[in-house]
Parts: sequence; C-alpha cells; structure tokens
Amino acid sequence: MQSHRREVEDMRTIICATMLLLSANAAFASGGIWCSADDAAVKFQLDAGVTNGLGNPTFNFRGSLEILGRPIGDDLRKTVFENSNLTQYWLDDRELRLLVYHEHEASKMFSSVELTILTKATEEGVYDGQYTLTVYDSTADTDRKSVDFSGKVSCGAE
Repeated sequence: MQSHRREVEDMRTIICATMLLLSANAAFASGGIWCSADDAAVKFQLDAGVTNGLGNPTFNFRGSLEILGRPIGDDLRKTVFENSNLTQYWLDDRELRLLVYHEHEASKMFSSVELTILTKATEEGVYDGQYTLTVYDSTADTDRKSVDFSGKVSCGAE
C-alpha cells in the first residue's frame, strides 16, 4: 500500500513537472509584431501575435487607422482592422512586410482601404521603412476616386 502511494506521488510529480515545462515552452513559442505611423496625413497602429514554427502564422491581428487630411468621404476617415484584414505578411531577419486590406460599405457602394508596409531591419527586432495607403472611394462625387498616401513607418518584432 505504501509503495502504491509512493508511485502515485511520483507520477503526480512527473505530470506536474511536464506541465510546467510545456507551459514554459509555450511562452517562448510566440512573439509579436507591431507597426505605427503618425504624420500629417495618416495615423495608424497595427499589432499581431506571431507563432514560432509552422511558417510563423499570425494571430490576434488588430489595428486602427485614421486618415487626417484627405479629400474623400467621412465614412473612410477611421478604419478598425481585425484578423481577416491582414491579407499577406513576411517577416525574417532582414524584412517585415504587411498588406492590410479592408472594405467599407456605404449606400450599397463599396470602398476600400489598402495599406502596404515595406521595411528593412535596422537592428535586431527594429524595422524601418515606408507605408503606402490607397483609399478607393466609390461614393466620391469627383472623377478621382482613389487617393494615395505614403510616408515613414516604424515596426518591431520579437
């Protein structure tokens, strides 16, 4: 009876130690990426978790974009991004690239916001580069339905 009790206690210790190691390993199995810009025309912040391994998929992508100075409709002034809006991304020791796309519906017309981020590593975990924002406003009363913005962006990854 005493030896059986000892075996059960040993098994519990092994299980607890294994769970502790697995949970510690999971903490090292993910990191994150983030990008931001704040200039006269555009202000945005993007964040996502990134897993290590299996192609480094992202999770919990979110962000917000505000277009400060633009000649198009107010329904496009602010955009909130979620997981489905991150359509492409690339991350390695040399580059971080993101393509974020969101459609707006207003008056049964579709408008879109496309944000492209191209950066190069300047030091470990720090990426600097350019963003390009194309806003297509199908509800605009002018001949020019798309407006482009560009500027500097700072990003990071861990």
